Amino acid sequence: MERYKAGMLARSLAGHDEGQIYVIIESKASYIYLVNGKNRTLDRPKKKKAKHVRLIREEHDIAGINDAGIRKIIKEFVKEGKQEE
Repeated sequence: MERYKAGMLARSLAGHDEGQIYVIIESKASYIYLVNGKNRTLDRPKKKKAKHVRLIREEHDIAGINDAGIRKIIKEFVKEGKQEE
């Protein structure tokens, strides 16, 4: 089973975006590609080393989703006040 799956939420642990919540759209080797629908859109994902993020074990279906859908997923997560596992 692959640890980082498309549709999972992740929190940045390092860099200028520390603490930011993202949705994983792709993973390749030791890098994952993250979007938040605002400054990191589906057209310009953030490339980050997997060791610099903490997974939030919550998966969403992102097939055919747009940036507004990504923002909605993150907004609902923050609104519910869930903590990562």
